[in-house]
Amino acid sequence: MRVSVSHHAIRKGFVLKKTYYEVHLDVHFSHEEMQVIRERSLAKTKLLDRRPADARVDDRDEKFELSLEDLMRARSDRFLCATPSAAKIYEEQLLAALAQVKLWIGDNAEVAGRTVVEF
Repeated sequence: MRVSVSHHAIRKGFVLKKTYYEVHLDVHFSHEEMQVIRERSLAKTKLLDRRPADARVDDRDEKFELSLEDLMRARSDRFLCATPSAAKIYEEQLLAALAQVKLWIGDNAEVAGRTVVEF
């Protein structure tokens, strides 16, 4: 799995322009990882709960969840943060979640062998 994270400052708004800090995430899975995800039906797994800076109060939280299926697409995932600090914290959360995904995919690759323990 190869992960690329980049930060961009953007201005949004028609009359009152506001600066947001957008985090772009690109994940490229290897062929073997994609095969494990498909065979074990892991694509619908939620990786991260998140809420963008421009979200309305009445928006449902499920709308913004990041799942493994979102990352399997060949396009960049973009997320808006209010401050540069929030963008950096979000990047740390992403990298921690993706490190766990890498371990989890490896664990799902094959069935565990026999374990013998003597007490």
